[in-house]
Amino acid sequence: MFEFTRLNSLSELPPRDEGCIDVAVLDMNHRWLNVGHESIVRALRELTTDLRPALERAGLRTRAFSFDVRDQLVVPQHDGRFGLYVGSGGPGHLDPRENLGRNEAEIEEDPAWEGPLFELFDAIKADEDAALIGVCHTFGVLCRWAQIGQPLLRGAENLEKSIGVQHNVLTAEAVAHPWFSLLTLSVGTVVPVVDHRYYDLVALPDSAAEVCVIGVESDAGERAAVLTMVEFARTPGDVLPRIFASNHHPEIPGIAALSRMLQDQLASGTVTREWYESRAIIIDELRSNEHEEQARLVTADFTFGALLRAHLERLITRQAARSGRTVPAAL
Repeated sequence: MFEFTRLNSLSELPPRDEGCIDVAVLDMNHRWLNVGHESIVRALRELTTDLRPALERAGLRTRAFSFDVRDQLVVPQHDGRFGLYVGSGGPGHLDPRENLGRNEAEIEEDPAWEGPLFELFDAIKADEDAALIGVCHTFGVLCRWAQIGQPLLRGAENLEKSIGVQHNVLTAEAVAHPWFSLLTLSVGTVVPVVDHRYYDLVALPDSAAEVCVIGVESDAGERAAVLTMVEFARTPGDVLPRIFASNHHPEIPGIAALSRMLQDQLASGTVTREWYESRAIIIDELRSNEHEEQARLVTADFTFGALLRAHLERLITRQAARSGRTVPAAL
C-alpha cells in the first residue's frame, strides 16, 4: 500500500498512476546525515497503514517521492500530480547565497535551486487543492519566500544554538485559529518542541504578507519577535492550514520509535557512532519529564502528524471521486 522512492533527477519520476496518491517530499538535507527525513517517510508509511481500509475501499495506494532539492537541484513541478508536499529540515544558512562554509553553521551549496523552489511555492499557494507542510529549514525558506522573516545567526545574547527541548509561545492568532485553538486548549499557550537550529527567523516589521503567525520563541524578551510557527495559506472557510511550517522538528516521533530509528541507522552503517551518540542525547532529555514529553507529542500532532493525516484523507476522497471509484463513507 505504500511505496517510497528517492529521486536524483526528474527523469526518474515514474508515470502518473490514477490508482496512487503521490506525495512529494522536499529533501532539504543536502546529503547531511539526519533523522528528520526518515521520520517524515515513517510518518507517511504509518498513516498509510492507518488509512488502509479507506484506501482499499477506494482502490488506492500511496507513493512518496523524495526530491533532492539542494544537492541535486531536483524540484518537482506542480502540474496537478501532487496534492501534498512535505518539506524537511536541513543544514546551513537559510539563504543559499550565504552558505560559504565559513563556520559550523554554514555549508557550501549551489543556490540554483531557490528560484524553482520559490516558483513551486507560488504554484502551491495559487492552487487551493494543494497543501504544503514544512519543518525547520523549509520553514526558514518559506519565511524568506513570503518576505516575513530575516535569518539571524544565534549568538550569546540569544542563547547560542537552539538544541534539544525548547519552548514556543502560541500567539493570540493561534488561540483564535479553528485548528490551533484546539492545541491551546489541550496543552496551553507555552508548548515544548524539539529544536536543532542555528538561525532565528526575526519578523520583519514592514512585511505586507498575509500570513498568520502561530508561534514565537518564548525567550525573545525585548528582542524583535522570533517566528517559530506560521500559517502561510488557508483555503477560505476551511479549518485546516493549507501551507504551514514550524521552525522545530515535530516529525521526530516518541521515545521508543526514535530510539529504534537511531539504533537501526547505527546498525546499518549509514551513520557513525559519534553521530548516533550526538542524536541519542535527546532521548534522555525526553525521558526526563514524562508530562512535557506528552505535551510535545500533542504539539507535534497538531503541527505535523494530524495535518498530514487530514490532507491525506482529503486526497483519498478527491482522487476516489475523480477516478469513479467508491468514495469512503468515513475515514
